[in-house]
Amino acid sequence: MLEILGRIRESARDLRSMLRVSEDELYQKRLSAKRIRRKKHRYHRMLSLVTTIESRVAIFLIVLIVLSMFGVIAFEKSRNPGFESLWDTLWYSVVTITTVGYGDKTPITIGGKLVGLLLMGIGVIVMAAVTGRFASFLVDQEIRRREGMLKLKTLQNHFVICGWRKELDRVVEGILAVNPEYHVEDIVLINNVGHEVMQSVLNKPELKGLRYINGDYIEEETLRRASIEKAARVIVLADFSRDYSQQEVDSRTVMAVLTIESLTKRVYVAAELLDEKFEKYLKLAHCDEIILSREYSKMILANASAASGVSHVLEELLSPAYGRGLEIKEIPEEFIGRSFGRLGDYFNLKFGSICIGVLENTGNFYSRKKEALNEAQMTPDISKLVENLRSVKQLVPNHPVINPGRSYVVKKNSRAIVIALKDLHLEEVG
Repeated sequence: MLEILGRIRESARDLRSMLRVSEDELYQKRLSAKRIRRKKHRYHRMLSLVTTIESRVAIFLIVLIVLSMFGVIAFEKSRNPGFESLWDTLWYSVVTITTVGYGDKTPITIGGKLVGLLLMGIGVIVMAAVTGRFASFLVDQEIRRREGMLKLKTLQNHFVICGWRKELDRVVEGILAVNPEYHVEDIVLINNVGHEVMQSVLNKPELKGLRYINGDYIEEETLRRASIEKAARVIVLADFSRDYSQQEVDSRTVMAVLTIESLTKRVYVAAELLDEKFEKYLKLAHCDEIILSREYSKMILANASAASGVSHVLEELLSPAYGRGLEIKEIPEEFIGRSFGRLGDYFNLKFGSICIGVLENTGNFYSRKKEALNEAQMTPDISKLVENLRSVKQLVPNHPVINPGRSYVVKKNSRAIVIALKDLHLEEVG
């Protein structure tokens, strides 16, 4: 029995060694095939470079300059002190073919002059072609920019607006009014309404420099053209670019948020919904801010029916035209962990504003949740750990706590909700 077990072990070892050898051989074959593919790729790349018009022109110019160098030196070296080396002929050839013509070196022999005439003629043709090509490139880039077909590679920390509505220009102006840290050049619009319709927005003098991407914002390729990974904030509007039903509009909003979250976790995403039944899907997608525009309208109308005047109050508090009203302000570090009463006194005494509450868990929800999870796992107490993890699961982004009482303790990652004085902008009172 022991002998049989020993043979089985030996057979297993042999089988493992055979498998290991076969795996090594397979790895070497894959590595060899990869190297062959790389060589083929380099070859085809070099071939494509040679076959392009620009490459052919460049090769022709290099050959022409080299031949003219040797031609001029052959005719002029023994008779003209201005051409004593190949460097002199290189200088003359480049200056002549680019039609600059400094005149510091001039051939005196017939052969040298013929070479110069050849360089001048070809230089005029080449420079005209290069200038035309460059001008055509600039015009093409401008057309592509106006049509929203360019990729915005250099943008960082910009503000992306997805979707279309008739009053989009007013939406952009409102965003700029309440976000003074952003300029027109930092705003990117993404929609597929068409560049002809978009010209009514892009041609407004006050929105000059506004950037535009033509495409469907639920597609990754379109979002990547807007450098969504480098953006600071994104707002997804209810899209009325087509004759969509209300359900289709909200479905597109949810898909857009899911696509954005799959591309980047760091960007702050706000989304507008028409029907509140889609809110749960945006919460599952970790959307940082959900705007139920029609629900808000219903609330205002309901309050207006009671002759309460609440619509005028909201207009006064929220409209940037009044230069004062409801604002969300950063809380100084020294007030974190201290009472709300002290925070309220600080804003009132220093800025003359009234602090009416705090906004908890502000900023990017993914970052807040990750940070809270790391803090929750630091305790060695198992029961405390379970309690902490449960609180992380119940974390609500941008949770408003209105009039919490003077004893309320201000938490980390909170911001103050204040009613500011006219033209406050965080300038000290008196």
